[in-house]
This record gives sequence, C-alpha cells and structure tokens, in this order.
Amino acid sequence: MRNLFTALLFWLLSGAGAAAVMIEDSRGAHEFNDPPERVVALTWSLVEQLLELDVVPVGVADVDGYRQWVARPPLPEDIVDVGLRQEPAIERIAELQPDLILASDDQLAFVPQLERIAPVLHFDAFRADHDNEKAARLVYRTLAKLFEREALAARRLTKLDGRLDTLRREVHDHFEGAPPPVTIVRFIDQARLVIHGANAMPVHALEALGVKNAGPDEPTQWGIVFKRIEELGRHAPGAVLYVEPVPDADEIFSRPIWQAMPFVRSGQVGALPVTWTYGGAMSVGYLAEEIARALKDLPVQ
Repeated sequence: MRNLFTALLFWLLSGAGAAAVMIEDSRGAHEFNDPPERVVALTWSLVEQLLELDVVPVGVADVDGYRQWVARPPLPEDIVDVGLRQEPAIERIAELQPDLILASDDQLAFVPQLERIAPVLHFDAFRADHDNEKAARLVYRTLAKLFEREALAARRLTKLDGRLDTLRREVHDHFEGAPPPVTIVRFIDQARLVIHGANAMPVHALEALGVKNAGPDEPTQWGIVFKRIEELGRHAPGAVLYVEPVPDADEIFSRPIWQAMPFVRSGQVGALPVTWTYGGAMSVGYLAEEIARALKDLPVQ
C-alpha cells in the first residue's frame, strides 16, 4: 500500500495527471498536454502577441521586415529567420524542431505541409465580417491560455485599457472638446497610398481615443482602401496622419498637389513613427500613443 501511495504521489507531482488544454483556432479544437517551448510564428501580428506574453519564438518569418515595419515590441537578436510570410522556408522551420507553428489569415494553405513538422494553430485574425480588435484580444487570451499566462494577459489588457482612457482625456483636453476627424494613411510609393477605414487597427485606436474616423466606413478584411495620392484631398476632412516610413518623402511632400491639400495648408497633418497597422491586441496601444502625440502637436482651430 505504501509503495502504491508513493507511486501515485510521484505521478501527481510529475504532472502526469495534469489536464490537457483545449485550444480553439480557425479550424476547431486542438489538445495540448504541455505549454509549447519551441514556437515558430509566421505572421508579425502573432510574433507581437507572443512577445507581449513574454514568449520568445525560436523562428519568425521575415525578421528584417519585422524590425523595419513593426519595431515594437522589439525582437531579440537571436531569432532565426524562416523565410517570407507568403513563402515560409519549410526546411528551415523543420530544422528548428518546433513543437508549435503559428499561422494566420492567408496562410491556411500552408497548414497541411507545416503539420508534418509540428502541430499548427491557424487564426483568422483579420476578416471583414468580424471586429479585428476584438479578434486580436481573443487570440491574445487564447495564446495566454496555451502558455499558462492568463494572469499576465489580464494584467496587461487592464493596463492597456487604463492607458487608453488617459490618452483619450489628454487628447480631448488639448482640443478643449471634440478633436477634429482624422484620416490615417500609409504611403505605398510616389503615386499611391492606403487609407485606413472601418475595422483597421489604427481606426480602432482612434475610437479608443474618442476621435472620429474620417476614412471609409465600410469594413474590409484589413480595414484599408487603395487610392492615388491626389485623391486624398477629396477624402480627408479634418486632420491627416501618415505612418512612417514614407518612400521618397521629400519628393511627395514637395509637390504642389500635396502642398495645396486643405489639411496641409491648415497645418492639420502629422507623422506617426514606425508602428505596425496590422498587429495584435497591444498594437492598438502603440498606435494610440503615437496618434495622441501627433494630435497634441496640431494647432487647435
């Protein structure tokens, strides 16, 4: 009897009796007996979600691109690059011997091949028929459950919401009431840009700040529409904020057509430093910080 009791105690303490965790992704439920330790993330929003849970992936798609376009949270130096987001390097991923691969959105076609290497979770993070910000929070909480970091996630989301409330008050105090409507854009090249509209993460940041979005109000998957730069003057009442980096910025901003736009003439234009506009739950906070800073730099009219 004593030997049986000792064996049972060892079994319990070793975690052998721990309940499996069920995780829902875009394809259904998946069972995990232990938190994964070697994770590969194939989209930057998922990289962000992991880092905001203090989980460092062993492999990331397009490491240099993340550092150029996302920047926050910073990516540790020793991360292995596993190819492009649109074309992951399957052999390189296999060499890392991951116990979990994370994919999202348009990467669903890669899943069968990736599942030969390790379990895969695929998330529909961006869709026209759901709220992208709420979906980002759900993915964040789901990953927190998988990695046994639910308390950490709850604390950080609470802190985020508190900070958004503070920024909202600061922006409204600056304008002594309602801020002007805002259009947020990202330049593609010398001729084209995207305007962020309904369901875009920058617009969710505007909403958190109590600022009216002057961009399109029809939700799309990524919350963006493509326009030629000269069309912006017809679509942007109020202020315009553009996300850096801007390709050929000197050329664009010195053009007479840009200088003639109403928001430029009235000084209602500002820059947002490198901030990813298709990120995870915490990206709304990074965006809101930069939007609030830019708005408080604008003259009150």
